[in-house]
Amino acid sequence: MPIKIPNGLPAAEQLLNENIFVMNEFRAETQDIRPLKIVLLNLMPTKIVTETQFSRLLGNTPLQVELTLLKTSSHESKNTSKEHMIAFYKTFDEIKDEKFDGMVITGAPVEQLDFEKVDYWQELTEIFDWTKTNVHSTVFICWGAQAGLYHFYGVKKIMLSEKLSGVYKHKIVDKKSMLVRGFDDEFFAPHSRHSGIDREEIYSIKNLKVLSESDEAGVYLIKSTDNSQVFITGHSEYDADTLKKEYERDKLAGLNPSVPKNYFPLDNDSLPPLVTWRSHANLLFYNWLNYFVYQSTPFDVSKIKK
Repeated sequence: MPIKIPNGLPAAEQLLNENIFVMNEFRAETQDIRPLKIVLLNLMPTKIVTETQFSRLLGNTPLQVELTLLKTSSHESKNTSKEHMIAFYKTFDEIKDEKFDGMVITGAPVEQLDFEKVDYWQELTEIFDWTKTNVHSTVFICWGAQAGLYHFYGVKKIMLSEKLSGVYKHKIVDKKSMLVRGFDDEFFAPHSRHSGIDREEIYSIKNLKVLSESDEAGVYLIKSTDNSQVFITGHSEYDADTLKKEYERDKLAGLNPSVPKNYFPLDNDSLPPLVTWRSHANLLFYNWLNYFVYQSTPFDVSKIKK
């Protein structure tokens, strides 16, 4: 089934070129199907790229998904045109009375700041609390995961001595969870961050369950015991060239970055990157939509969290 996205969203053309079934709002209105209502809070500076990445993952399932794009009103995007933001994004005030089957909260390049010093922190915590009553299941990505773990469980982030950048091997800790159904015993996922979380602290929290971790990158996939929250510390949504662009950006800025690990063949940054994470990224979001959202969300969306 297709992903239903706003009419005219730039992601549509890219997804159609990849043979991902996209349906605009006009066509969706003619179908007698109750789509899953998913809201994407996009905190990344590259809005259009991130929209496309998550639309690709959410659209690659047999389920019909209706995507709503959400922005913070307390922070103005500097890398995306005002016209795009006005045309395709809603504010929290516009959607706070609605119910959603699922939500994805992206990462943000602010992990070197204290949480409370992020200019939209107060608004973000309001949205976090709103998910407890208005969203059936929420996925938190990278810094979004650290922020969610801090807000809901008091987990403090730990600054790393150098940026963690690359594609890392992960292992499954809990093979019985439906979220990792069909996963190989070992799989790869990208990471790009300056901070992390304490493994032992996460394991000590009774309402959290670790599903996957990496010897090099740490705890990767965590869920709440009631499946209403999923925390992903990496970036399974990344395109083939995302880490490459970040690496080149940091080089131009004079930051002397290390070559992303396990990314370029033979660690030679003159060679095209090798994609090793795409299948598990698709499977992760397929499992989340199917088992954590579709199979358990009420048919009447207004009854979510009642």
